[in-house]
Amino acid sequence: MAGYIGNQAQIRSGLSATIDELNIIDGVTATTAELNYNDTGAAVGTVVASKTVTADANKDVASFRNVTATGVATVGSVVVADGGNIGAASDTDSLAIASNGVVTFSQAPVFPDGSLNLADLDIDGGTDINAALVDADLMIVDDGAGGTNRKATMSRLATYMGTKITGGSLVYIASSGAISNAASVAFTQFDASKYDHYQFWLQYVIPVADNNKLIAQTSTDGGSSYSTTNGDYHTNDGSNDATGIDLTGNHNVGSDTNEFGLTGMFNLFAPHSTNFTTGLFTGMMTHTNTDVYARNHGGTRLAAEDVDAIKFSYASGNIESGEIVMYGIANGT
Repeated sequence: MAGYIGNQAQIRSGLSATIDELNIIDGVTATTAELNYNDTGAAVGTVVASKTVTADANKDVASFRNVTATGVATVGSVVVADGGNIGAASDTDSLAIASNGVVTFSQAPVFPDGSLNLADLDIDGGTDINAALVDADLMIVDDGAGGTNRKATMSRLATYMGTKITGGSLVYIASSGAISNAASVAFTQFDASKYDHYQFWLQYVIPVADNNKLIAQTSTDGGSSYSTTNGDYHTNDGSNDATGIDLTGNHNVGSDTNEFGLTGMFNLFAPHSTNFTTGLFTGMMTHTNTDVYARNHGGTRLAAEDVDAIKFSYASGNIESGEIVMYGIANGT
């Protein structure tokens, strides 16, 4: 048969490949469809659906859509499209990156301890508290300058400052706040390690019941109970028995219209000395019929004991209104 040698076909023209070059395909098992995967119809370096991926002369590949790696992927850098996300399989937008580069976290980030430098904290743009600081407000402290940050309340700062104030200084301790129809006002913030004496400033402390007497009663068990028996105290105008240290003396406090009650300073002298505890009120008061009197009156607790709380109350009825503020005289230790 023409064109054949024995049973082998002969190609007589149009072929430039050598026998060795043709032998390269000897043993190829690829199908036509599989060979056609290489026919991308696009320039090398451009991904085409269902075709072989090739890299261009710079080893770049463009237009990949989704790539899944089952092991560790090592890359030089990652660039996310404007508005793109980086995330986990269960939270694909853990990090959202805007076109201006701003990163938004969908979860609270967790940083290694000690990884945030103080210089990186910028509080200038924060919102002002727009209120007075109170004991419950928080601040951050480096515990012992050891690199461990802890929160602390402002009340701890007040306590610390109290320990640094030299002897004789007047230290704010506590306030009753605005009194409203209270049976009594008690203070239990006594501290023998800090203070020798105490001052209580009374501002317009008015009784509910007119023609009344304000007394102070002491405690030795932190305010769980108070000495209230008649004869536990003596007034400073004689050996008169009393149920408390008398702040008003022989003129009682009025509560009628235009009567401002009791205003002034009550000094409690050496309550921690385990000796008799003496209190003296100096101030002004309105008596019945709006009469105004200057007062300089007090008394003594007749027991050698360490006083650690005090309670103010009227002899009958509640305290209608007013405020009492407590200060300590620092002992300098």
